[in-house]
Amino acid sequence: MQERDCGIVVVGNEILSGKVHDTNSYFAARELRKIGVGLKRVTVVPDELQPIADEVSHCARNFEFVITSGGVGPTHDDITMEAVALAFGRRVVIHPELERTIRSHFTDRLATGMKMAEVPEGAVLNAAGELRFPTVQLENVYILPGIPQIFEAKLLTLLGRFATDPYYIRTIYTSAGEGTIAEYLNACLSNYPALLLGSYPRIGNPEYRVKLTLESKDREYVDRAFDHLIELLPRDIVVRVE
Repeated sequence: MQERDCGIVVVGNEILSGKVHDTNSYFAARELRKIGVGLKRVTVVPDELQPIADEVSHCARNFEFVITSGGVGPTHDDITMEAVALAFGRRVVIHPELERTIRSHFTDRLATGMKMAEVPEGAVLNAAGELRFPTVQLENVYILPGIPQIFEAKLLTLLGRFATDPYYIRTIYTSAGEGTIAEYLNACLSNYPALLLGSYPRIGNPEYRVKLTLESKDREYVDRAFDHLIELLPRDIVVRVE
């Protein structure tokens, strides 16, 4: 089964200070999972050049592709383009296509708007559907803005190039707590070591106490593991299955 992995770098003092709630990494995690991509790392870094560059460099070396969120725009703290350039040892240059877009749409704010035409040297542009500005890509790094509505729209246009073998998932809800079922989970993993087994308690939920998820890119494997775990669990604690 084909494996693809990804890292996300969220940029912004507003996230670290709690002024803004980050929804972009959650949205990306959910959408990437749907298309079979394993999200391996999410990091939030301040609006500082070197920390952004260091994290982008780390992710670009260790994951198949990287998505950044935030720090793209015309203001003083929008330095992600410069940081990505630094991560790859590139200059920052004006992209002619972006320059044309800005000159035609931002004639009254040309001085500040022109910053949005700056990209790392060697960057390419990816169409972003109906959005005016394309998505900038340098090597395996895709540079997206932090505004959730724009981030989401741009990411959705990119998903087709990231798609791979999907994950198959089965779910079991139990009325018993994790302390009761831990031995059965360990026994299941002993027989199915490649299984992605998640255990998620819910406090105060009248319907169930723990949600178990079994995932694999091999449908038969996850079905066999599911059947095995169902046989291990006491029947009276299984609330429902999906």
